[in-house]
Amino acid sequence: MHQPPRRALALACLAALCAAPLAHAAAGSEMTLYRSDSPALFAGHGDGSVDDGYAVVRERRALTLQAGMQDVTLGDLPLYLDPEAIALAFPDGIAQVRSQRLLLGQGNEAALAGLVGRPVDVVGANGQPLASGTLLRAADGLLVRDGGGSTLVRDYAAVRTQGGDFPLGSSLRLRLDASRAGPANATLSYPTGGLGWRAAYVATLQPGDNCRMQFESRASIANRSGRDWHDLALKLVAGEPRFAKPAAPRPMMAMARGYAKAEDAAMPQQSALADYRLYTLPQPVDLPDGSVSQVPLYAPRTLDCERTALYETGGGWNPPQPMLDPGFNVGGGNTVESTLRFEAFDSLPAGYLRVLGADRAGVPQFLGQGRIDDTPKGADARLTLGTAFDLRAERERTLFRVDRAGRSMDEAFRIVLSNAGETTRTVTVREHPSRWREWTLVSSSTRPSRQSPDLLEFKVDVPAGGKTTLDYQVRYRWAADVTAQ
Repeated sequence: MHQPPRRALALACLAALCAAPLAHAAAGSEMTLYRSDSPALFAGHGDGSVDDGYAVVRERRALTLQAGMQDVTLGDLPLYLDPEAIALAFPDGIAQVRSQRLLLGQGNEAALAGLVGRPVDVVGANGQPLASGTLLRAADGLLVRDGGGSTLVRDYAAVRTQGGDFPLGSSLRLRLDASRAGPANATLSYPTGGLGWRAAYVATLQPGDNCRMQFESRASIANRSGRDWHDLALKLVAGEPRFAKPAAPRPMMAMARGYAKAEDAAMPQQSALADYRLYTLPQPVDLPDGSVSQVPLYAPRTLDCERTALYETGGGWNPPQPMLDPGFNVGGGNTVESTLRFEAFDSLPAGYLRVLGADRAGVPQFLGQGRIDDTPKGADARLTLGTAFDLRAERERTLFRVDRAGRSMDEAFRIVLSNAGETTRTVTVREHPSRWREWTLVSSSTRPSRQSPDLLEFKVDVPAGGKTTLDYQVRYRWAADVTAQ
């Protein structure tokens, strides 16, 4: 458990009740966790807490109340709470909250903040007792009230509690007005940072000429909130709600509807949550502080896919007027990228996909990793795995001619593709004619496989140990009322 920095201090716990009782979380806590792309949350190093991420927690608290007005401390809260969104409710109406104050579990002496109002024993370096009584203040020394007065202790070695577990993290002090004395169940709800989740996918390519892959889906859940959770009922929200506050914002809440049939009893149940997706885990989970846990998201399955050796220059940009500058868009690198495409079999939350492939000995090896954005069912997921080692390209412009009187412009390119590998490779060449939005293909040495207003695509076979040349020419035209640059 992470503890905030403090003076050298030995902590021990005894048992008893005190004037301001500490109400711990009971079994049956629930959490709705939102997706986070924070690298700090999922880092495999560091032992500190992180205020990124967002979660909404609902937990039961068991209290023993007195009749009338009283103060109660709720401890063991995370470090990164939104003070304006904490709420305590009594389902049976036994008590009402008159006021509340959040004691942040951060900064010097923060570990003692939750003990204010509780009986403690303060011990010196040689073990002698320095003060015993109710802790009134835990800043710039300890102010302790005993039967005969108050004592301010500045130099001490240990504080022993006399009222249950030592409260870690933040604490909430409440003034309650109870209608009767006795045990009471309350529901504490709050949003907090320090927690987040994202999808983690693994695709293992299968041998053979056709692209097939074994696909595994998991949810990675990070907890760096400064607090443990045990037997937690967890729901995961996929999508991107707008958060109004820069930190610890209020979430957009809505009722879930339309539960889908689970493929397996051990898999999360998926449903709609307004414009987002909600995954309800089938079993309670433990989330220790300072951990990244993984749970299945979908059952493993085999998917069809498409691998492409891609050479692409430019993008789909439409200029406001014809671009007559000879130096416009003449570049182009020489690398050919390896890409992967597949169709989403269901809603795929954003996350990272690791792709593996077997070597000649049948051992899976890492081929590349890419990010998948939120992808609805039936849509294409695409990622770039890396640079193809054996494939290269050289691109040069072979013609550029402008006819201002005829309001036209011709441009031609030659792309030489080389393959140093042992087998014939098909390279997909994507060109984006972008000098003006109106153009036609005048000629090409290879018939285009796809053509759209901002794209020319060719599939070119390149023999093993050889080269293939692609030549093409386009003609741009513009109307008389268009000003060319």
